[in-house]
Amino acid sequence: MAITCTCEPGAAHRGVVTVTVDQPPVNALPVAGWFALAEAVRAAGQDPETRVVILRAEGRGFNAGVDIKEMQNTPGFDALLGANAGCAAAFAAVYDCPVPVIAEVAGFCVGGGIGLVGNADSIVASDDAYFGLPEVDRGALGAATHLGRLVPQHYLRTMYYTARTVSAQRLLEFGSVWDVVPREKLHETALELAAEIAAKHPAVIRAAKAALNGIDPVDVKRSYRFEQGFTFEINLAGVADEERDKFVAEKEGGA
Repeated sequence: MAITCTCEPGAAHRGVVTVTVDQPPVNALPVAGWFALAEAVRAAGQDPETRVVILRAEGRGFNAGVDIKEMQNTPGFDALLGANAGCAAAFAAVYDCPVPVIAEVAGFCVGGGIGLVGNADSIVASDDAYFGLPEVDRGALGAATHLGRLVPQHYLRTMYYTARTVSAQRLLEFGSVWDVVPREKLHETALELAAEIAAKHPAVIRAAKAALNGIDPVDVKRSYRFEQGFTFEINLAGVADEERDKFVAEKEGGA
């Protein structure tokens, strides 16, 4: 697994840092990966030279959530507890980053990926990007808090119950995605938006980020923690293991 931080070259991109995730085959992160991502975003934001962070991924899609195979291959609840803590840390790192975070989304963005983009300040997406929460089909709950920042409430509920996805184009219509472009133009588009923000006075932008977080109507960290409580209950009831075992068997059968 590789999570890299790159300072974008050129005067126009001064202060723009790109955090890139590369976890083949589908960027489903193990426990350690979520904590590593949290640390990378925190480190980028704590650097006084940073003005904007771009969060992106290599490969087929942006993020496929947690590594369910790791969870099922780990005895007891250690991996479950680790994944929940790691996701919470990564989501919080994006939200608490003192500078704006732009999520650059290509392909699929599901599960934990929704937590990342839902907490970002801006989203640009490829025209083949789609977003969703398959949690109900995996015997879990969570990140409805963050999906609720992307889609209207009744749309959210139907997506959550059915595990259906929504296209980037639809999110553009909702106003939660800033722009949708062909994949080959995605990073260029993210850089253009980052450069526009980075050109502002950094002290003002940092103050603006703090102010916007301060007036948020929902405490995203507290509400996500509330959701996690139901995931723990489902696991204690044994239902979650059944659903995750079916998922792993399907994946291995199709391999």
